[in-house]
Amino acid sequence: MIVFLPAASMPYPHIDPIALQIGPVSIHWYGLMYLAGFGLAWLLGRWRIQHHPSPAGLTLRDLEDIIFYGVLGVVLGGRLGYVLFYKFDDYLAHPLSVFEVWQGGMSFHGGLIGVTLAMLFFARRRGQPLLAIGDFIAPLIPLGLAAGRLGNFINGELWGRPTDLPWGMVFPGARDGAPRHPSQLYEMGLEGFALFALVWWFARKPRPAGQVSAVFLMGYGLFRFLVEFTREPDDFLGLLAGGLSMGQLLSLPMILIGLALFIWAAGRSSPAPTR
Repeated sequence: MIVFLPAASMPYPHIDPIALQIGPVSIHWYGLMYLAGFGLAWLLGRWRIQHHPSPAGLTLRDLEDIIFYGVLGVVLGGRLGYVLFYKFDDYLAHPLSVFEVWQGGMSFHGGLIGVTLAMLFFARRRGQPLLAIGDFIAPLIPLGLAAGRLGNFINGELWGRPTDLPWGMVFPGARDGAPRHPSQLYEMGLEGFALFALVWWFARKPRPAGQVSAVFLMGYGLFRFLVEFTREPDDFLGLLAGGLSMGQLLSLPMILIGLALFIWAAGRSSPAPTR
């Protein structure tokens, strides 16, 4: 059942974060969003293999392995990234709480590092070039990010800063009761749908190895950096160097690495042929 809160400029839909209860087992919407993200990656990956073959010659069996390693990278990297980037002192004082994943706490930037390491392991195991694999999976990621941000919105978490815009919403966890930016939806639109359109379009034609990955890095970093101006900083961190949030400080290296990779790839090789 959905209940609307009339105090907001635009009502926030109160949706039970538990999608399904089967006895003592609770299935949460956020978990379903993760499943949806990986499911979309699998479907898009199948389409790319069948209609736009990777220079690495990836097969459907390879795709299954990539999804498996990707899940491990996202979960382990996302959790460890949150521990290291956001609450290192707290977890250092209570190390066993690192394993309390049901309490929440995942970092996209940590997940990206985890996936990169997982793909490096896959590439070495298969004897295939890492950049070609990165270029293959980059267009598969954004729709999964969109699903994750929708999960954040359903949970009523990671809301934005106070605003007087007509679409501001009063989130139940915000103590001041002020309408706030639905920054989760901004991120869903930019880091999810817009980034998907950009990277998918760019990857339609043969590109020098590494450039599709570079566009993903630059696009996500830029979109995340901009959205962070509307997102409420973590109360335990606040704004950091230069008045920037942790998300912005972590996104700046993504933009720079992506730009450097794009330029390096352009000068190193011609567009890779498809098979």
